[in-house]
Amino acid sequence: MIYDVAVVGLGAMGSAVLQHAAERGLSVFGAEQYPPAHTLGASHGKSRMIRKAYFEDPAYVPLLRRAYDLWEQLERKSGRPVLRKTGVLIAGRPESAIVAGVRTSAELHGLSVETYDAAEIRRRFPMMRPLDDEIGVLEPDAGVLHPELAVTAQLEVAKSAGAVARFSTRVTSWDRAPGGAAFALRLDDGSEVRAKKLALCLGAWLDPAGLGLPVEIEVRRKVQAWFAPTGDAFAAGKCPAFLVDRAAFEEVLYGFPDFGDGVKAAFHTGGEVTTMATLDRIVAFEKDVAPIQRALDAWMPGAAARSRMASVCQYDMSRDEHFVIGLHPGDPGVVIAGGFSGHGFKFAQVVGEIVSEIVVDGATHHDIGFLSPARFAGIVR
Repeated sequence: MIYDVAVVGLGAMGSAVLQHAAERGLSVFGAEQYPPAHTLGASHGKSRMIRKAYFEDPAYVPLLRRAYDLWEQLERKSGRPVLRKTGVLIAGRPESAIVAGVRTSAELHGLSVETYDAAEIRRRFPMMRPLDDEIGVLEPDAGVLHPELAVTAQLEVAKSAGAVARFSTRVTSWDRAPGGAAFALRLDDGSEVRAKKLALCLGAWLDPAGLGLPVEIEVRRKVQAWFAPTGDAFAAGKCPAFLVDRAAFEEVLYGFPDFGDGVKAAFHTGGEVTTMATLDRIVAFEKDVAPIQRALDAWMPGAAARSRMASVCQYDMSRDEHFVIGLHPGDPGVVIAGGFSGHGFKFAQVVGEIVSEIVVDGATHHDIGFLSPARFAGIVR
């Protein structure tokens, strides 16, 4: 059998591509080197933030609007509670990049946000301790995606739509099959799969040089930590998710209310540059957790009373920190989806739609020119 498309990598993005391609009626094969919804990539950790007022670039906002619709559709199809709207508070000095960026996106796209000075933040959210020169921008419609549930839901819907998926199975190599009309993928069990198109959703395992892509991807080691708070003031329903840009912190701090596992927090910026072959997955408290605990305690005293657990993940950072989505500049049969730079999970559903459209039509109706792999080579597509 020759599949219409083979998806390599079935984390957040690959499982979404598998789902959307199968729902379009394509014959789809997917391969993942680890078990379903594993903890070795960037699609775990119990919570991922979703928000529309996007400080990274207002160009993402239309994609986010569509992503919200698709996440809600996925919930209905799967019966799994994937998205929870807790609100997200972006805090810092008014001129900070994240605060100014959120306000710009909200204004350009007519998004509903509420802006508070420090005194108003303290009144609205008494568990928080903003500095007097800080403000907060609350997006009530923002919230949290549950990544393990989301990936599982995408895989379930994909399977029900006819997709074939192989787990704990590594693609060792691939190339054009004789005649060039299809690709031959060789798997680590010695078998071979053929497909007319390839969608490479490899996360931090993406090797641009090996693929001949004009793209630079840097892997950064990240640690996410959970803390037992002193009381229920930090529980979901009382406390929003948050991002805080403060000079006294090592990096931009983000976190989530307590859903039952404790208050989660991590640093969004920074991180040790590494490779997937050398990534240190051992958490060292003083180096990895203590700085997060100190910052969280300064922002929300009592939220980080006791360390509960921590885990290592990674960001696959493109040079400009924007995603890399589109046709391989040298082979129109290959679609790339990578470089999600620590802010991509919330887009998984719309990325699935985008990539499936590119597989079928060679293009997407979404405006993703700013995400093209060719942008790094100065090529306009």
